[in-house]
Amino acid sequence: MNRVVLVGRLTKDPDLRYTPNGVPVTTFTLAVNRTFTNQQGEREADFINIVVWRKSAENAANYLKKGSLTGVDGRIQTRNYDGQDGKRVYVTEVVAESVQFLDTKKEQGNYQTTNQTNSDYPFVNDAQSVDIKDDDLPF
Repeated sequence: MNRVVLVGRLTKDPDLRYTPNGVPVTTFTLAVNRTFTNQQGEREADFINIVVWRKSAENAANYLKKGSLTGVDGRIQTRNYDGQDGKRVYVTEVVAESVQFLDTKKEQGNYQTTNQTNSDYPFVNDAQSVDIKDDDLPF
């Protein structure tokens, strides 16, 4: 069984690229805090490379940024290649099957992009109450 679940923060903005066949692929590094502290009482982190494919790759590139709190569910993959200096390079990374955006609205900042308005996000003004009658609820 090869299953990985991580929660951490992006160390820099995601990098979106496309394969020669036009398939989107995004890479980023996730800083994941360890559950214990070192001898100085400081919490250390592991920096884990993440690869996301297809529509999830485009979503990650569009909505995540440096510092975003993110959950990743996927699998570990290893690969190797010959580097420019002729030496063999070994890479271990997590191939994400699911990426969750875990920041709150305030942490994410402005939801709008050039083609979107607040009407695209009906709950963006969470300070306003929503008038729903008990009869309208499905449960």
